[in-house]
Amino acid sequence: MSALLQAATAAPRPVFPAAALPRDRRRDDGGAHSGTERRQFGSSHNTGRPEVDELAAAVDRYKLENRRRFITYAELYDVMISLGYERP
Repeated sequence: MSALLQAATAAPRPVFPAAALPRDRRRDDGGAHSGTERRQFGSSHNTGRPEVDELAAAVDRYKLENRRRFITYAELYDVMISLGYERP
């Protein structure tokens, strides 16, 4: 077999070296986090108004349980109902 034919039929070399292969961070749990989502505004729940702090904590809990970064107005209303809010 000629060298040209061997080169054409050989397995292609990977574009990325093995150590630099891209990884899907959404599925890879190789990071240092403990499985809980990092909270960006965790300290902002100390407003001095207990009812606001309770709503903020309930919304965060809903977002964590339902794996949602943002919620709709309907979901916010459901959270408020779960806290006992009644429409006047």
